[in-house]
Amino acid sequence: MNHPAIEPRAEREAFYRRIAQASMTPLWEVMSALVPERPESPCVPAIWRYQQVRPWLLESGRLITAREAVRRVLIMENPGMPGSSAITSSLYAGLQLILPGEVAPSHRHTQSALRLIVEGSGAFTAVEGERATMQPGDFIITPSWTWHDHGNPGAEPVVWLDGLDIPLLRVLECGFSENDARDVQPVARPEGDALARYGSNLLPIDYQPASPSSPVFAYPYARTRETLEQLRRAGPLHPVHGHKMQFINPATGGFAMPSIATFVQLLPAGFAGENYRCTDGTVFHCIEGEGSVTIEQQTFAFRAKDTFVVPSWREHRFSVPADSVLFSFSDRPVQRALGLWRED
Repeated sequence: MNHPAIEPRAEREAFYRRIAQASMTPLWEVMSALVPERPESPCVPAIWRYQQVRPWLLESGRLITAREAVRRVLIMENPGMPGSSAITSSLYAGLQLILPGEVAPSHRHTQSALRLIVEGSGAFTAVEGERATMQPGDFIITPSWTWHDHGNPGAEPVVWLDGLDIPLLRVLECGFSENDARDVQPVARPEGDALARYGSNLLPIDYQPASPSSPVFAYPYARTRETLEQLRRAGPLHPVHGHKMQFINPATGGFAMPSIATFVQLLPAGFAGENYRCTDGTVFHCIEGEGSVTIEQQTFAFRAKDTFVVPSWREHRFSVPADSVLFSFSDRPVQRALGLWRED
């Protein structure tokens, strides 16, 4: 059978120019990029060392007030995605500073948010009428479309790590926000009310979930650390993760937020983990200790308060000389809901 000769490139290019006038383009020129054999993320491994970043945070406090900025944050922008305001293709991360006497005014948005307290004590977050006084290591969420504000009546600066699904909602084009007429929302419930109602293996008999997010919005680090120690005493050590737990919605047993998974793990002294990879690009923050993470051919040494990112489907392993605790977050709930998540 005679086959027609392959058309010369110039003829194809002329064809592409003609169809471009009708806003069309040939799939065969981009097929491998659109449907790759394996994940190919623009996200690259990176680390933000707190001792380097902290002076810049404090300098920002002199340059702009929390009221002017609404949220005084330095974004951790992935070096592989300049201009994206993203740390992975689906997640945003930044370090937020609130100084003594300041208020970050009340607002709400469809983006789900988390914060992990890095430094300082005495500030508070208020979510839908309940305040939580923040301590280092505490994990706090602000579910989608909930009113929240922050204040610092204490005597020292407070810094926390922000994590949001901003890039994901940008792709879905469903981002909304609203500013409250009040800087600080009125307190409607005593501090610790949500944890007492929903975080003790009990639920009010008339409980009806208002959203898919956890009804508990503050997870104190003291309780988390105690749980990790119990795992160390009673449970086997995982060869990849050490002693690792997932923060959950206690009403359902599922993820604490529908779009962001959050984890905490204890790596005991001398731990040398095996290689691991998964499809959810993950942001890690070292709460305690020090160590190193090797991401394929790159090794990053980390200390307490440092933050680093492992891109999707990149082999990585941990090594620590002393007990270390890592907090992490990713878009795993979305991948799991769509049946796409893989690990190896």
